[in-house]
Amino acid sequence: MTASAPEATDTPTLRDFGGGPFGIYVHVPFCATRCGYCDFNTYTAGELGSSASPQSWLEALRGELAAAAATFDSLPSAQPPVSTVFVGGGTPSLLGGAGLSDVLDAVRAQFTLAPDAEVTTESNPESTSPEFFDRIRAAGYTRVSLGMQSAATHVLRILDRTHTPGRAVAAAREARAAGFGHINLDLIYGTPGESDADLDASLDAVLSAGVDHVSAYSLIVEDGTAMARKVRRGELPAPDEDTLAARYERIDARLSGAGLRWYEVSNWAATDSARCRHNIGYWDGGDWLGAGPGAHSHIGGVRWWNVKHPGRYADRVARGGLPAAGWEALTAAERYTERVMLGVRLRSGLPVAELDDEGRRACERIVADGLALVRDQRLVLTDRGRLLADGVVRELLS
Repeated sequence: MTASAPEATDTPTLRDFGGGPFGIYVHVPFCATRCGYCDFNTYTAGELGSSASPQSWLEALRGELAAAAATFDSLPSAQPPVSTVFVGGGTPSLLGGAGLSDVLDAVRAQFTLAPDAEVTTESNPESTSPEFFDRIRAAGYTRVSLGMQSAATHVLRILDRTHTPGRAVAAAREARAAGFGHINLDLIYGTPGESDADLDASLDAVLSAGVDHVSAYSLIVEDGTAMARKVRRGELPAPDEDTLAARYERIDARLSGAGLRWYEVSNWAATDSARCRHNIGYWDGGDWLGAGPGAHSHIGGVRWWNVKHPGRYADRVARGGLPAAGWEALTAAERYTERVMLGVRLRSGLPVAELDDEGRRACERIVADGLALVRDQRLVLTDRGRLLADGVVRELLS
């Protein structure tokens, strides 16, 4: 591995594009409040003070996008059109419809979007409205992902979420009325205090919203978060693995029964076109530019990550070049590991031919244990295997 030191000022040494789809991720680091379970690179206004603002962030974003476009112009292959844009965070909807329009304009100023580009923004239901959805749809956004988490008030309270239980469903309906054909609702399951009835109520709400995509993630208590401190002090119980498995099966049964099929372990879609193409680009090892504080990028086997704090990020952009804190050229072994880790989680499966000798022998054991099957020369997880996906990956890489 070749890596620069943290806070290096040199531009990552890029070789060329990898030949697959090219996406752009834009990280919006602002949140109104900090959720107790979240360890993302986000900041409240009180935490930032006068060191950064949405205005200074947008100006720095424009500078980074220009620097990235110039860097890509020097590569041997022509820069491919952008097939997906994903604005995440943080809480992008805090920028408002006008702010998100400015973000997409900044991307278009430096890059060519494909005619059928998927353009997604994450949104907190409480910071949306019919006017918001109308504005971003007119700006060119094609997909919205709404953070619902749960329909139970006490579960939202434990997660430190500020929206009311019914607001996510209302926001999904407003987005559909504005012309969005692809809408995702995010769920978190396994929160301390959540019951089967709470989860069922959340699933009832999701299905009543008529969305074509659902993401469901088990609660992970990350070190350094407020929730981790509460668990350590005994104020909250840690998530139980057996309960998480049972909840996952419950979610899958309800969503599958309603016509949403899993295509990645934590994601369900009503149709192939409803799948999140941007995330598929990650899982398939594609190329992407990550713009914004703390964002990660990957181009042709070279990965870099930006400085995290919005104020320091803006300072680095002002000095010219990419605001990278560090970078690495992935070795063949590292790329193989990532291919296995991500490919196994997909319904389309992992080509057996891509496994090394040890991996193919492990594949036989995994199939014999009923955790996967081989279909069209691809290793595909069974229902039981999905519950033990991390273990399958470890077996393949051991």
